[in-house]
Amino acid sequence: MVRKTRAEALLTRDTLIDVAERMIEMQGLSRTSLQDIASAAGVTRGAIYWHFKDKNDLVDAMMGRAFLPYEQALLRLGRDNHTASRERLKRHALHLFECVLTDARLRRFLEIATHKVEYVDELDAMRARLVRLRARHVALIERCLDAAGLPPSRRTDLALGLHAVLEGLIQNWLLSPHAFNLAEVGRATVDAFLSGLGSH
Repeated sequence: MVRKTRAEALLTRDTLIDVAERMIEMQGLSRTSLQDIASAAGVTRGAIYWHFKDKNDLVDAMMGRAFLPYEQALLRLGRDNHTASRERLKRHALHLFECVLTDARLRRFLEIATHKVEYVDELDAMRARLVRLRARHVALIERCLDAAGLPPSRRTDLALGLHAVLEGLIQNWLLSPHAFNLAEVGRATVDAFLSGLGSH
């Protein structure tokens, strides 16, 4: 048997994640087995276990790959100290909406995480990762609100509120993408939220 090159192994790994994404999107996580994924990818279950410990590990890899644009947006928000804080938050929010609208992989995973997964014990790792991402996002928003001069008594609640607004808009749009224009409604909603902060 010919040993695969690193590039071929990475290609197989990416193919398995692609197939898993499509199957889980269609069937849901609980109804998609590793054998289903292996068969659809044209490999053995052994090939899956070569790359992933179990289904959780595969889902974690899928999540890590899909959330890369989101995590890059968080990095940009954390590094951008040259833009006025409210303008920075607005640009960040609009960039998140743009990522969802243009990145099919991110959109597919958000659809899975929002509508195709039961968060039972076996998915604790996935839930924990989502909770960590949320905490990181809220902390960065809070930092922007701090730089905008909002008092500490309001910052945490408002940061959680803005995060919930962004997440809620995205989740509702995923339910029915033709119901409203995410970019336009998102912009108007974020403008209204930031205007509502007043002059503190």
